[in-house]
Amino acid sequence: MSPDVPLLNDYKKDFFLKRFPQTVLGGPRLKLGFCAPPYIYVNQIILFLMPCILGGIGTLLYQLGILEDYYTAALSGGLMLFTAFVIQFASLYARNKSMTVERMLTTDILAEEDEHEFTSCAGAETIKFLIPGKKYIANTVFHSVLAGLMCGLGTWYLLPKRITLLCGSTGGTAVLVFFGWMTLCTGEYSLIVNTAIETATFQTQDTYEITPLMRPLYIFFFVSVDLAHRFMVNIPALEQMNQVFHILFIFLPFLWALGILPPPDALFLWAMEQVLEFGLGGSSMSTHPRLLIMFIVSAGTAITSYFIPSTVGVVLFMTGLGFLLSLNLSEMGFVFKHSVARHRVGTKSKALPSGSEKQLTWKECLFYIMILVLALLESVLLHRFACCSQISKNGPQAIIGYVLMVLLITLWILREIQSVYIFGIFQNPFYPKDVQTGTLFLEKQARLMKIGVVRWILLNLVSPFAMIAFLSLDTSLRGLHSVSVSIGFTRAFRMVWQYTENALLETAIVSAVHVLTSSPDVWWNRSLDTGIRLLLVGIMRDRLIQFISKLQFAVTVLLASWMEKKRRKSTTTLCIFNTVFSPFVLVFIVFSTLLSSPLVPLFTLPLFLVGFPRPTQSWPGVVGTAACVCADTVYYYQMVPSLTAALRSAMVAGSLGLLLPGSHYLGRFQDRLIWIMILERGYTYCWINIKGLELQETSCHTAEARRVDEVFEGAFEQEYTKICSINEHLGNVLTPCTVLPVKLYSDAKNVLSGIIDSHDNLREFKGDLVKVLVWILVQYCSRRSHMQENVHKTENKAKASLIILPALDTSPQTQSSDDTDSLNSEISDDWSDDIFGDEPTSKKGKEEKEQLKVLQSINLPIPGSVESQSVDDHSIGKVHENSLYKGVLLGYPAVDKGKQEDMKYIPLMEFSCSHSHLLSLPEEWMSNCLPNSKMREMSSLFPEEWYQFVLRQLECFHLEENVPNVLEEIAKDRVLKDFYVHVVMTCYFSLFGVDNMDPSPGHILRVYNGALPWSVALDWLTEKPELFQLALKAFRYTLKLMIDKASLGPIEDFKELTNCLVEYESDWYIGLVSDEKWKEAILQEKPCLFSLGYDPNMGVYTGRVLTLQELLIHVGKLNTEAVRGQWANLSWELLYATNDDEERYSIQAHPLLLRNLTVQAADPPLGYPIYSSKPIHIHLY
Repeated sequence: MSPDVPLLNDYKKDFFLKRFPQTVLGGPRLKLGFCAPPYIYVNQIILFLMPCILGGIGTLLYQLGILEDYYTAALSGGLMLFTAFVIQFASLYARNKSMTVERMLTTDILAEEDEHEFTSCAGAETIKFLIPGKKYIANTVFHSVLAGLMCGLGTWYLLPKRITLLCGSTGGTAVLVFFGWMTLCTGEYSLIVNTAIETATFQTQDTYEITPLMRPLYIFFFVSVDLAHRFMVNIPALEQMNQVFHILFIFLPFLWALGILPPPDALFLWAMEQVLEFGLGGSSMSTHPRLLIMFIVSAGTAITSYFIPSTVGVVLFMTGLGFLLSLNLSEMGFVFKHSVARHRVGTKSKALPSGSEKQLTWKECLFYIMILVLALLESVLLHRFACCSQISKNGPQAIIGYVLMVLLITLWILREIQSVYIFGIFQNPFYPKDVQTGTLFLEKQARLMKIGVVRWILLNLVSPFAMIAFLSLDTSLRGLHSVSVSIGFTRAFRMVWQYTENALLETAIVSAVHVLTSSPDVWWNRSLDTGIRLLLVGIMRDRLIQFISKLQFAVTVLLASWMEKKRRKSTTTLCIFNTVFSPFVLVFIVFSTLLSSPLVPLFTLPLFLVGFPRPTQSWPGVVGTAACVCADTVYYYQMVPSLTAALRSAMVAGSLGLLLPGSHYLGRFQDRLIWIMILERGYTYCWINIKGLELQETSCHTAEARRVDEVFEGAFEQEYTKICSINEHLGNVLTPCTVLPVKLYSDAKNVLSGIIDSHDNLREFKGDLVKVLVWILVQYCSRRSHMQENVHKTENKAKASLIILPALDTSPQTQSSDDTDSLNSEISDDWSDDIFGDEPTSKKGKEEKEQLKVLQSINLPIPGSVESQSVDDHSIGKVHENSLYKGVLLGYPAVDKGKQEDMKYIPLMEFSCSHSHLLSLPEEWMSNCLPNSKMREMSSLFPEEWYQFVLRQLECFHLEENVPNVLEEIAKDRVLKDFYVHVVMTCYFSLFGVDNMDPSPGHILRVYNGALPWSVALDWLTEKPELFQLALKAFRYTLKLMIDKASLGPIEDFKELTNCLVEYESDWYIGLVSDEKWKEAILQEKPCLFSLGYDPNMGVYTGRVLTLQELLIHVGKLNTEAVRGQWANLSWELLYATNDDEERYSIQAHPLLLRNLTVQAADPPLGYPIYSSKPIHIHLY
């Protein structure tokens, strides 16, 4: 990228400078791109200050002692309600008045230029510009009522006497009242006049007009705190909160403008996730409906536990519900529903046609029931008989705490040795180093997998029961009807199963702190029970991990900007600024960490802002419903099932580290990049989303893909002399984890120079084509007769088939120059062998014309005409003799309709073998389009020995007689052979044309692609689609045979040739990449695929071979905050700044940040992955 290219072009910069003041003020457009009358600005200012004027009236009456505070609020709210309705109805009137004029305009040029024509101060066009109005009548009423309520409560909130009592300063009161009303005016204007474009944009389209509710939502929240303080006296903490909120209230416009406060939909989802995870012990869910349902059920569990009167009942309830809610209940409910349906219908019906039955078997259900029963027994027995009334360092709970510490260290060691790096820094000495030799590597990795089995047992069977014992022995459970106990222990008993590793860490920390500070006078021990301690430790653990990740991301962005030589002059200032003001940058990072929101680098430069909190998935849409599907999508479809199985093994072993929702992984194989995201995590299961990135080799894509390859090669393929070498790519956002064996297609492209243009190979190609045609037609007829036998087993066994064939031994007729010229005229000279124009078109010389004169003199039909059939009056009511010949009129001239009775017919010819009908070709293929003399000439090319060999090799007959003898008799049937000679040589003529010359490479490529040269036989072949496909298939098989012979050596005998063709038929798909059958072959997992192509840049013919095999995919973990930060910047840059330039700075490749790949992996329409799976369920056992 050139350093002269700005971050925003001039047009976008002007657009941004107009939009940002509008966002700050809440909607007024005081900076326009055209010259507007002064009353446009005056009207906007009046509308903006209207809430302040109406509220000022009520405030003045209150200050004068005329009205009480609540009457003041009611008066101001009523006036605002009336004003809001007037504003909305004025907008509705203006829209209805201008609707007729708009329908008459075909093109609104003024709208395209962002200009408007105003006629008067209160004209329809002016009102429509100032007040766009609402899309729905319900919102018109609702927003107006909300505006009145907000103005009334805002007036009550900003009463000077009330604020003076809070802050105790007259000057401070004046500042808070003035700027507080400015905040209130921005909220009112955005709600009822013109909605501001918010920087915190979550949805790409505001379908239900949620954006106008954003600012009133936060205003109501601040007011609610004041109302709580008014009616709940003598709470010092609430009074202090109210004071702080009154100060923050005046900064709301700046928080809205900076995009720190989330819109209502994002706030709602984010709040549910945070409460569910940290307050109730749950997980982020794979879909929004699952999140809502799980939140309601989990909250109901905590509330119910508060009212249980018995401690034993509380322990049993928390233990049982904690386990059940950590399972994938939707899967169990699905299986149960279909099981009930199957029981009602009957045992013969299938239960789960979608394959979900395989996901949850009766063994797994039995396993879960056993775990639940054991957990309930353990918790109730320990709580009932072993729970002590006092905390002791030598008590049973302390002993279990020591066990948990040992388990934590053991599991950490077993997890780290499964990855290629320890802590992502040091090379793991136990990890196999023979990645290039796949078999040896997999053998060594299998040993690590055995260790992973031990880890799984300790993690999923031993650790949960140890933690349940620790919790059941806690004395805090004896305090019934306690909010802290209900919340803390409901979360703790669920975390044991939902996030076992995190719960183990938290429990070990709480136990260690208890051992170190066992004094009851310490605040930690005196004021907090164990459940709340675990909750606080869990929050601190999560925020600490986020802080470290955000700090790494900030440093990486700083280094990435400094490393770019093209923009070093412009980024040096930013780097110095960040260094000098590093404490403020740390404050931004800490604030972002506390909110669990992304750290946004504007334009991916070291200019950091705090993004608004959003759900873990970062995008509002349903996972897997949108992708930029193209021809390459099928490769990801094929590999996903095998990749899912490999991921399951790696997750069970711990090779991918901690499986937390929101974690991102990147897989790499050849030109494929796989983006994996963890959506949901529970006991022995998780939900993931797999995305496939584009395969086109663009400059940015190639640059970052090359760096990804370097990172993986440095981890898995480089030889290290030291035992614990350091990761050379430590600053990269990608950290290699492991290698997965996945069954997928390897893609190899070979240059066919020296093969496809070899004269010897092309000469052999013609002879091989006839043999392949014979083999394919015999195989086709054999399968066809077998299928017909299943339908009509006994119909044709006793009858001899009568076939009409051309008399190949008839004496040649006298030639006529007209016939020869007619044949010459049907041979197109315009069809060139070279489709790319770099080979000269050969002209027919005199010698070629002389060769054409030897052809049989006939009257050929006009190309494209339909061949007439003999139909006469005698054909009705009885079988006329001519009906026996109506299938074909081989080699005979067309006859006028009135002269059909004088036409000569060929004598009927009967098969010499009664079973020859089993290999007879279809009747519609019997028609002729070539002169008899030409057919006799070409029949000499027919390989009779190969034909008989192919017949003798057939194995698909199911006859009571001796099959070899039957095949021998069929092979000696001359009539059947002549029939095959006719069809095969006609197809041969269609593929090569009349010239018996060696084909050129361009000719082969065109015919391979289905573009046959025009000839007298072309219409005959294309009218028979099935035969056309068989001939094209034979041509493609012959090309593959030619390439194999040139690469592997010649074919020695017929047996080897048959084996090659059988292999092509069963294990290969040979065709075009653009064909639908190519995609079907990939999805059906054909072992090999081949396609012929041409590279116009290099001027060479290429062969593309896809081979299905188990290959190794490199997988690494991405910095989660780096992905969230870049996606947040992408959302801001495209949805707010509308910077959709394809060459913009933030999409350019960078080896450290992987900017281009991260942008690609975003959900459409902002990103463009070519494949995105629906949530995939993985069993972790």
